Amino acid sequence: MGKYSEYKTINLPWLAKIPANWELIRNKQFLREKKDIVGDLSNQFTLLSLTLRGVIKRDLSEKKGKLPGSFDTYKIISPGDIIFCLFDMDETPRTVGLSEYDGMLTGAYTVFQVNGINPQFLYYYYLSLDNIKALRPLYTGLRKTIKTDTFLALKLPVPPRAEQDQIVRFLDWKVSEINKLIGIRRKEIQELEELKAEIINSAILQGIDSNVVMKKTDVYYLPKIPATWKVIKIKRICKVGASISNQLKKHTDQDKVVFLPMENISENGKIDCSIKQPIAKVRTGFSSFAKNDVIVAKITPCFENGKGACLDELESDIGYGTTELFNLRAGNDVLPKYLYYITMTKIFRSLGEGQMTGSAGQKRVPADFIRNFVIGLPSIAIQYKIIDYICLKTSQINRLICTKHKQLEFLKELCSTIISDVVTGKIDVRNIPVPAY
Repeated sequence: MGKYSEYKTINLPWLAKIPANWELIRNKQFLREKKDIVGDLSNQFTLLSLTLRGVIKRDLSEKKGKLPGSFDTYKIISPGDIIFCLFDMDETPRTVGLSEYDGMLTGAYTVFQVNGINPQFLYYYYLSLDNIKALRPLYTGLRKTIKTDTFLALKLPVPPRAEQDQIVRFLDWKVSEINKLIGIRRKEIQELEELKAEIINSAILQGIDSNVVMKKTDVYYLPKIPATWKVIKIKRICKVGASISNQLKKHTDQDKVVFLPMENISENGKIDCSIKQPIAKVRTGFSSFAKNDVIVAKITPCFENGKGACLDELESDIGYGTTELFNLRAGNDVLPKYLYYITMTKIFRSLGEGQMTGSAGQKRVPADFIRNFVIGLPSIAIQYKIIDYICLKTSQINRLICTKHKQLEFLKELCSTIISDVVTGKIDVRNIPVPAY
């Protein structure tokens, strides 16, 4: 792939030059805004969403995510329509999409019918800008909004139609190749995460000594446990919703402590302690916990995804966080880290999911589920050995996962770079044959 033989200078904030045979044409020459809404006929339309994977169909029966009480104001979408989210543009992961479907989409988005230009070329161009949030110079107001008239007046570089079509063929080919590799890496990461979960599950439910004598239990998900372990409810070994009143006596309202919003709690037991707040600001209206407590997310999908942590690395002796947390304080018979691993077993998460109550998108695990969850508990000495075993095995897997994630990010960056270089004319693909793929 080479460069074009001749370029000309242009004055777009994100692009200094384009091939000499390309033109600069305003969006309004190609785009007509569509404002038709579904009204009371929403039950006749498929619900669509704009995501990082593009415009996708939503399955309402899954009841995932937030849904409005009514779809009456949703806009009618047709195949080939291009969709823009022209507000909160820095915070929105994907602000452009090209629909392949008939359906309906939230009325907050701006929808255009495309004429006179290859819609896929237009999509690739604005996707390349979205990847680097290049449209920032056009934002107005606190919501970082681009007015529709401003957007329609914006100029874009336009190759001849035959060249647009070749660019689309080339990018469809290259992007599909990279997406295959991305899919492979994601599957590998998923398999490694499942292996890690199985290691924790097996070690906590059955121990790590294959030669130990086993005994039967009356608990259906614990058919056998080591003979020296005792069957016990979690409430017998820890306090669910423990108070920090004693620790608070050592503090003033001006003391700063760690604050944990849900996004600062990972699905792998890590916490981000970077947010510190004065106690006066957070002591009411939030959950509380102490160092070495175990926290468990109570709301869907955070609970099912494993959000929680052992707070042995909390950077203050107490802390506060989202109200969507349970805190568990280990008693004398269980180590905090071991208690955390109990909450990370697949059986704990799957049974808890089945006990959730509440409306779709707002379901929560009841505290009584945690209190009455039954587990096989070994001695403290064996708990230490199991913790060491889990840490050793999972750290090895985590290193592999980290490598796979780096490869995944490289592939995503490569894809973005190729799209940007081709749709802005930095490389010439006119004479590159595109194979069947």
